[in-house]
Amino acid sequence: MSGRSRWRTAASMTLVLAVGVAAFGWPFLAAPGSQVGQLGHGTDASFVFVLLMALMCLVLLAELSSGGIDAKTIAVLGVLAAAGGALRVLSAGTAGLEPMFFLLVIAGRALGAAKGFLLGALALLASAFLTAGIGPWTPFQMICCGWVALGAGLLPRAAGWAERWLLAAYGLVCGLLYGAVMNLWFWPFMGSSAPAGAGYVPGAGASANLGHYAVFYVTTSLAWDLPRGVLTAALTLVASRPLLRALRRSVRQARFEAPVRFAP
Repeated sequence: MSGRSRWRTAASMTLVLAVGVAAFGWPFLAAPGSQVGQLGHGTDASFVFVLLMALMCLVLLAELSSGGIDAKTIAVLGVLAAAGGALRVLSAGTAGLEPMFFLLVIAGRALGAAKGFLLGALALLASAFLTAGIGPWTPFQMICCGWVALGAGLLPRAAGWAERWLLAAYGLVCGLLYGAVMNLWFWPFMGSSAPAGAGYVPGAGASANLGHYAVFYVTTSLAWDLPRGVLTAALTLVASRPLLRALRRSVRQARFEAPVRFAP
């Protein structure tokens, strides 16, 4: 991959991350009492979804131009996205148990950061269609699932048992962080419906609101996120070895456009 091609992929992924952070974070920058701060994400969710799909196309084009993806790799992504959607349907998030996440962790590790982000977002979108669970929360869930798989692709090098335990630990952390980040799509707009001392207070300052959010997370979300993290870690530890081997073999076989060199 040339330096120019790497720059395209890095730039597109940086843009994706920036848009995701802005989508979750803009309510905290709204002026206290302003109308835009009271409308919620129901007004901008469709815009975020369209922008996210456009950015995913940009990432795909960057990968195609760099030779990091081809037709067979796209087919692998499609199969994994469908499998991830089906796994999420099995539990429908009951008690926070979502087996889809272990697949995102392992596949993100095998495919790499850019393709991992595409997989995470597409798997969530597929599950949303299968469960009729499409709503203003969908693009934010797509971003978070994309980040889960992207992070797995950025983990440091490891092999054997070290890699399996690294992925399991990452799965546990992701199970918690997914819920912590996803809460931000609605928490700033809860107002008086939030538990006492756990709501967002515009203009109260970052330290005060972080304390409020910590109370909110522990009392309302931790009981759902911890089972997700434990299940993800356990399934990752059990399934990472055969799945990593199969996925890495598929990725290698997908590079059928590699230059042919003839020995004298």
